[in-house]
Amino acid sequence: MASTLNAAVSLTSSKSSSFPATSCAIAPERIRFGKGAFNYKSNSVVTSRRVVSVRAEVTTDAPPVKKVEKESKKNEEGVITNKYRPKEPYTGKVLLNTKITADDAPGETWHMVFSHAGEIPYREGQSVGVIADGVDKNGKPNKVRLYSIASSALGDLGNSETVSLCVKRLVYTNDAGEVVKGVCSNFLCDLKPGSDVKLTGPVGKEMLMPKDPNATVIMLATGTGIAPFRSFLWKMFFEKHDDYKFNGLAWLFLGVPTTSSLLYTEEFDKMKAKAPENFRVDYAISREQANDKGEKMYIQTRMAQYAPELWELLKKDNTFVYMCGLKGMEKGIDDIMVSLAANDGIDWFDYKKQLKKAEQWNVEVY
Repeated sequence: MASTLNAAVSLTSSKSSSFPATSCAIAPERIRFGKGAFNYKSNSVVTSRRVVSVRAEVTTDAPPVKKVEKESKKNEEGVITNKYRPKEPYTGKVLLNTKITADDAPGETWHMVFSHAGEIPYREGQSVGVIADGVDKNGKPNKVRLYSIASSALGDLGNSETVSLCVKRLVYTNDAGEVVKGVCSNFLCDLKPGSDVKLTGPVGKEMLMPKDPNATVIMLATGTGIAPFRSFLWKMFFEKHDDYKFNGLAWLFLGVPTTSSLLYTEEFDKMKAKAPENFRVDYAISREQANDKGEKMYIQTRMAQYAPELWELLKKDNTFVYMCGLKGMEKGIDDIMVSLAANDGIDWFDYKKQLKKAEQWNVEVY
């Protein structure tokens, strides 16, 4: 049942050695991951002679009412959540931590791989929590911070024993002119191989992949919001599974400020070369690109160039939209779709509610 990963992938880093090209084997174990009564009472019966007061009670068995459970379109069967909680986290080891943005990028983004020895059986689209070492300003342990998982369930090493994250180092200047560093992101980006890291989870079902291998999966990401989609795409294009072979269309839109901020492009290039009919990727680089009107190229601006095609896809019952990243992009996408839907006599916001109910519109923004 074991199969070999058929694509070696490297992560380019300006701070550490390249992630080694690894031939991975898919592990043989698959994680998968009353009666009611009817009462009748009558107070009187008229006979030929007189009215006779009677009390009658009839009991009859009713068939049990079966609750019809909705079958999920997502890969939910056997999914595990909250195996490890903040009070009792799992302690993993750092195997790799490498910067994957160029030195001139506006901010640093790091790809990190932690070992979990098979103890955190997550699915593509889930998240894990990280508890940074140390205490907060009140002297209490730092609180858990959730991060979308950036690796398939098999992990980057293909043995179901690692989990990867994509983390941007948060550093900004507040209104008082003070430089503020995000506690957890800086803790993670500064970790060295061999260090311990406290993990919780896995958590979440909103972003789980669709079960249908013939689905159209539209993925909208800004920055590190690419994490869950890297996990999707590895399963779709870099792995072989006995029970899953992707034959649909995976269409990724990734928005970043500069070319130097683009993430995992080498991997996406390999996927495109491997399955050109099944994988499309479009980048929106806001500080370097503009549309015909001279407007900055945000993710919704890039999508607007394909608006009619996207609308036709959204009318199909096997199209799934996933959105991860900055909160503002959802409004931009709404603005695109309102007029297109109206042309077909459809209220976009009502239609979006239907998509959400059908698990075809999935959002994880911040």
